[in-house]
Amino acid sequence: MSGNRIIQSIVMAVLLLTGTGQAKELNVVSNDTLIIQGLLFEEYKAYDLSYEVFKTLYTRTGDKEYLFREAASSLMGNIYINETIKQLKTWDEAHPDTLEVRRLLIPLYLTAKRVQDAKSEAEILLKRSSKPEDIDLASNPYLYSGNFKKAAMLLEKVYSKTSNERVLLRLSSIMDEYTGERKKAIQMLETHRRMNVLTSDAVYLKLLDLYVKENDVDGVISTYKALYEKDKKEKYLKKAIDAYAFKGDLDGAIAYLEKVKDEKADYILYELYKRKKLFNKAFLLTDKLYAEQKDPRWLAEKGILLFEKSKNKNDKKMIKNVLSYFEKAIQMGEDDSIYLNYYGYTLIDKEIDVKKGIKVIEDALVQQPDNTYYLDSLAWGYYKEKRCREAQALMKKVVDEEGLKEPEIAEHWKKIQECK
Repeated sequence: MSGNRIIQSIVMAVLLLTGTGQAKELNVVSNDTLIIQGLLFEEYKAYDLSYEVFKTLYTRTGDKEYLFREAASSLMGNIYINETIKQLKTWDEAHPDTLEVRRLLIPLYLTAKRVQDAKSEAEILLKRSSKPEDIDLASNPYLYSGNFKKAAMLLEKVYSKTSNERVLLRLSSIMDEYTGERKKAIQMLETHRRMNVLTSDAVYLKLLDLYVKENDVDGVISTYKALYEKDKKEKYLKKAIDAYAFKGDLDGAIAYLEKVKDEKADYILYELYKRKKLFNKAFLLTDKLYAEQKDPRWLAEKGILLFEKSKNKNDKKMIKNVLSYFEKAIQMGEDDSIYLNYYGYTLIDKEIDVKKGIKVIEDALVQQPDNTYYLDSLAWGYYKEKRCREAQALMKKVVDEEGLKEPEIAEHWKKIQECK
């Protein structure tokens, strides 16, 4: 059923309940029934109908309340704007100094694009009222006419009286785009953020917009950190770390994440530890993550870290422990090709069990058959088994793809070429 059919059904029910029996022309319906109809039409946003109802009631009674409701329907429905203005002006001549008329005429004039008339009404309203809502309303003609300084001054006065967030956001946009007061807008938004419990993210997002325009990376970082503290959404944490990275301050990012101390932060912190080659810290963090999750991935990561942080890469005890971490992880079901490759290459390169290493690398290649790093590992296994032609063919494919920039690939290629 359409919206108008629903309204008609409701109105018909109301008419039956009020004893009229059926819908009649407005001029023969009682005032009480018309009032109910008008309110229903307003509720369902049928402003053309509510306009006619309240116009009829005003004509019958001369009661200003019906005139003002008629004008409100005109404004909300953007209908009969000029007729409504004339009617309000006529009423105003007979009843001067009525603030309600000013409050209606300002938006009606703006809707009719009669900005100067709206400004005249705003000036009258400002002289006669100091209510924040009236000052807010009176700021609109100045915005429309391009007098942004005046509009900002009025909205700042409203905000000082109310601490209204909606007003602050409007004010900050004007300061940013029109009055050249972006830094002042930032100060006001920051003060508001710190002094109030915010239920939405609007102030934070506005701050981010202004900080980006100012190229203020520290401001961006502090805002995303505040958002994360408020909502605990991982996207805000990642944005803060991205900003640290943009600034080139990974140490700052690490210091922040170490203070956050939650699981989302630990994942990112672990990756940063590895990037900064803080292998001892990363190794300790894997213990924490494994204790919390029992995910075999962290055992495999421990194997990698143990090898990377060791000064003597040929230490037999260390290598044995590395392999034990990989083997336990694989037994527990970890089969990510990255770990398979690392494990298999270690078996090959340290000549612990070359045949087994080749088999493990082949399993990794099932997942990523064109991965040049895995192909390099396999070629190295063939080399260790003196399968020279196979090693050379495979290694040529790697070199054609990757070149010889990486020292390990260059070393492998040199030795495999010498293989006979």
